[in-house]
Amino acid sequence: MTVYFIGAGPGDPELLTLKAARIIGECPVCLYAGSLVPAEVVACAPDDALVMDTAPMTLDDTHGVILQAHAKGQNVARVHSGDPSLYGAIAEQIRRLKADGIDYQIIPGVPAYAAAAAALGTELTVPEVAQSIILTRMSMKSTGMPAGETLENFARSGATLAIHLGIRALREIERQLVPFYGENCPVAVIYRVGWPDQMIIRGTLTDVREKVRAAKITRTALILVGPALSDSHGFPDSALYDAAKPHVLRPRVKA
Repeated sequence: MTVYFIGAGPGDPELLTLKAARIIGECPVCLYAGSLVPAEVVACAPDDALVMDTAPMTLDDTHGVILQAHAKGQNVARVHSGDPSLYGAIAEQIRRLKADGIDYQIIPGVPAYAAAAAALGTELTVPEVAQSIILTRMSMKSTGMPAGETLENFARSGATLAIHLGIRALREIERQLVPFYGENCPVAVIYRVGWPDQMIIRGTLTDVREKVRAAKITRTALILVGPALSDSHGFPDSALYDAAKPHVLRPRVKA
């Protein structure tokens, strides 16, 4: 018996990987986080499968279902949004599985920041502008952040920031980031990326909060911040395809 932690992607059922769809289609038990994963994503489960939305359940509840499946020798598809390695809350589940001697595997999924960049039609790592992406979150009502993992510390790098769980903290995000990125630094807020009601709001660190308020967005949104989001900066072509810069797979052609 195996528990499969499956990344469902950001919401679009077509972004489910082939492997994920196959495993969901083979498991007699499917637990999915319904607040973030559309029911359409797990529609490929067997007709006679036990399919449960875990949004109203506790960790004890979900583990209890897994123990029942384990006793019957049934595999379990545990479906999470995005990629389960990022804010998937799987560490505490794995700890319990290990304590009970239950096997598990992790099936990666499309993370929200990648889907958001695709929706924006942009690259997040632009030559000589930003070559790093920092994935972080705001504390708000969730567990606190470790010491040192502050927006100010991350902002000193000038990297592209992908901020989760921050839609209710835009004022604080503005306060902490403006000294490093400037008032006119571009910001994109992507609401429910990959869902039918997806919404994209573009602005700057100083005006995006009012735009978000006008759109009445209060949850399930990713915030991207950084100069790489601008369409106005000039940047050099990547060296990857530069004819003047040969590499092992494209050696210089002799004249």
